[in-house]
Amino acid sequence: VQLQASGGGLVQPGGSLRLSCAASGRTFSGYAMGWFRQAPGKEREFVAAISRSGGSTVYADSVKGRFTISLDNAKNTVYLQMNSLKPEDTAAYYCAAGRRTIASMLGKRAGYDYWGQGTLVTVSS
Repeated sequence: VQLQASGGGLVQPGGSLRLSCAASGRTFSGYAMGWFRQAPGKEREFVAAISRSGGSTVYADSVKGRFTISLDNAKNTVYLQMNSLKPEDTAAYYCAAGRRTIASMLGKRAGYDYWGQGTLVTVSS
C-alpha cells in the first residue's frame, strides 16, 4: 500500500483545511486509517483514526470537536477535515494504514504498517 497525503498549506487561525490521503497498490478496505502530526522539535503524535470497519473514530483530546476523519472507500481516500485551526496545530501531517489494528492500538504509531509522506500545515496570521 502506498499512501499519498495532500491538502496542507498556510491558513489563518480560525480557518479550515481538508487533508486527503489516497491509497494505491491495493484497496485499503478493511484497514484502519490514522492521521498523526509532527511539529518541529517534537515527537510524532496521534491526531485521529478510524477503525477497520469504519464504524468508530478516535481523536486526540487536542483536536476533539474541531477535526473530523472520514473514509471514501470508493475513492480509496481518507480525509481529515480541520476546522477552527490554531497556531499549535502547525505541523507536518502524516496518514497511516494498519492491516490488523485493534481498537486499543488506533492511537499508537505501532498500530500502523504503512505511512505516507507528510503534508505541511501552517497556521499563522
